[in-house]
Parts: sequence; C-alpha cells; structure tokens
Amino acid sequence: MGLNNFGNIFMPKNKIFYEIFENVVITLHSMGELMKKLVDEPDRDKRAVYASSLENLEHKNDENTHRIMTELGRNFITPFDREDIHALAMSLDDVADCIYASAKKMQAYGINPINDSVIQRMTELIEIGTIELEKAVNGLRNMKDLRKMTESLIKINSLENQADDISDLGIEKLFQMENDIKALIKKREVYELLETVADKMEDVSDTVESIIIKYS
Repeated sequence: MGLNNFGNIFMPKNKIFYEIFENVVITLHSMGELMKKLVDEPDRDKRAVYASSLENLEHKNDENTHRIMTELGRNFITPFDREDIHALAMSLDDVADCIYASAKKMQAYGINPINDSVIQRMTELIEIGTIELEKAVNGLRNMKDLRKMTESLIKINSLENQADDISDLGIEKLFQMENDIKALIKKREVYELLETVADKMEDVSDTVESIIIKYS
C-alpha cells in the first residue's frame, strides 16, 4: 500500500461537517422567512399552511442534526473541537425548535399576529437573525473573512438585546391593557417563546465566536 493511500485511511471527510451546517442555516433562513409570512397573513387557514411548512423544515433540521451526530461518531479527526461541533449543532437545533414552537402556539391559541406589534417586531428580528446566522456559520468553512463573521455575531447579539426589551415592554403593556386573563397568558407565552428564539441565536453566536478564537 502506498503512503498516500495509507494516509487516506485516516483522513476524515471534514467537509461533510461544513456541508451539513450550511444546510442547517439555509433551513433556518427559510424558517425565518416563513415565520414572517405567517405573522403577516390575516387568514388563519393560510397561517396553518405556513405552520405546517415550518414543521417540515424543523423535521428536516432534526435530520441534519442527527447526521452531524453520526459523523461525529464516524470521524476520528474533525475540523474543530468535537465539543464545539456538538454545541453548534444543538444550539442551531434549538433555534429551529423554538421558531416552530412559536408558530404552533400562535395557531393553537388562535392569536392573530397581524394585529400584534410585539409579535410583528420580534419576528422581524428573528428573520434578520437567521440571515446573520447563515453568514456567520458559512464563514466557518475557511474563516477568510473574519470581519464579516464578527459583524454578523455583533448583530445577532444586538438583536437579542432588542428582543429582550421588546418582550419585556410587551408583557408590561399586556398587564396594563389586557383584561382577559386567558388572552394575557397566551400572548405572554408566545412573547416569551419568540424571545427564547433570540436567546438561542445568541448561543449559536457565542459558539461560533469560540471557534473563531481557537482556530483563526
């Protein structure tokens, strides 16, 4: 056996991790767009179609997450720390889970988001966040444009802060203006879920930042 062939036995297909992560953030970007369409749609039945599409994308992301875990078990050498790969996969999966959970709750509770400024604004931030996540994660493949990656991470952290403020003010206003206690509880739960999406995006940002520090 030649030296090159012998070495190939131990050479992992490292690019597979980049490929899967890139597929995940493409899916998340699509979920961000669909979520915005859902909250802009006045017809509940049409919103249900968007929610169903979000569920399909969430399942697709679950499959990608499973693929990452499988590749971790299969590959002896990885492009960066196994712990970071695991953390990145889990945090991205959490973003998808929470986006779908928010849409599912809105449908289950019969909330019309087109008339709710808090839901509208939070969803705008989430859509922007998925765009920035895509930029940041795609940059991991070669880390040649650290400035662009860092700008995206800063934006994601800023979006999380904005989401916190919008959620807090929205809940405060609910307690002041909403007399129906059931409606208050339902809306508060949706606000908190949307705010959690932003939190999970920040978790992704923190993991990408850790990888950049270690390997750039």
